[in-house]
Amino acid sequence: MVSAENIEQSLTKIRPYLQEDGGDIELVRVTDDGIVEVRLVGSCQGCPMSMMTLRAGIERALMLAHQEVRRVEQVK
Repeated sequence: MVSAENIEQSLTKIRPYLQEDGGDIELVRVTDDGIVEVRLVGSCQGCPMSMMTLRAGIERALMLAHQEVRRVEQVK
């Protein structure tokens, strides 16, 4: 199982790209079965492209960095 600490380190590398556009990401939790739950905040929260950012950007980066990650889910 991947640790929340390791995911947080990876998110630190992704954050500057989100912050460039006034957004950010918060790690909510990592489940035992490899689901990473995140909360998009700032301008990312209501952006119509947020699902593309989540899937093609955040999820892809986390899955490449951590083979245990199966999916990234956005929670409110």
